[in-house]
Amino acid sequence: MSLSRSALFVSLEGIEGAGKSSVLPALADAVLAAGLEVELTREPGGGPLGEALRQIFLNPSLCLDASEELLLLYAGRRDHLHRRILPALAAGKVVLCDRFEDSSYAYQGGGRQEALARIRQLSQWAGIDREPDLTFWLDLPPEQAVERIRARQPDRLEREDLDFFRRAREVFAARAKGAPHRIVRIDASLPLATVQETAVGILCERLSIS
Repeated sequence: MSLSRSALFVSLEGIEGAGKSSVLPALADAVLAAGLEVELTREPGGGPLGEALRQIFLNPSLCLDASEELLLLYAGRRDHLHRRILPALAAGKVVLCDRFEDSSYAYQGGGRQEALARIRQLSQWAGIDREPDLTFWLDLPPEQAVERIRARQPDRLEREDLDFFRRAREVFAARAKGAPHRIVRIDASLPLATVQETAVGILCERLSIS
């Protein structure tokens, strides 16, 4: 697949409350201001199948184990990647995605303590053969995350305890250490404006835009 020079796949990661949904619009505005096309998407979600599965995945009245969560996520991710992300990249767009593969390793692998090797096997079987070019890991201490989450109506995952988010954060940290070329850590405990400015600056540098 031939890609435009402006095509870039960017994901935002972090535990709940890290501010991804607040940073994403700032990144999109910077891309649009430079005259480039942007594709905003998310997981779970990203398309009709993913959005339908999202309603199941985050439903607080349902009790899903790690395997059930993973099967839902990868059914949606396969559809999302092949029907939306790859076509957008082929069209020369900058894809900005709220969560992708790293979250499955952190939440189901770390939080749920599912074997990471099993997640890798499922990812390969599902045909997830394209990783983001750039990932912003918005790193927030779990104690602060829980404090932010409790101030709103929590969904099924947001209701998890402190230890769950501590384990998830550890996996995010391990993946960042293992992929320094892709994953950029940003201190999400800083003021939102600072976090946004940092992320926008890095993205503009990667795209060679001002």
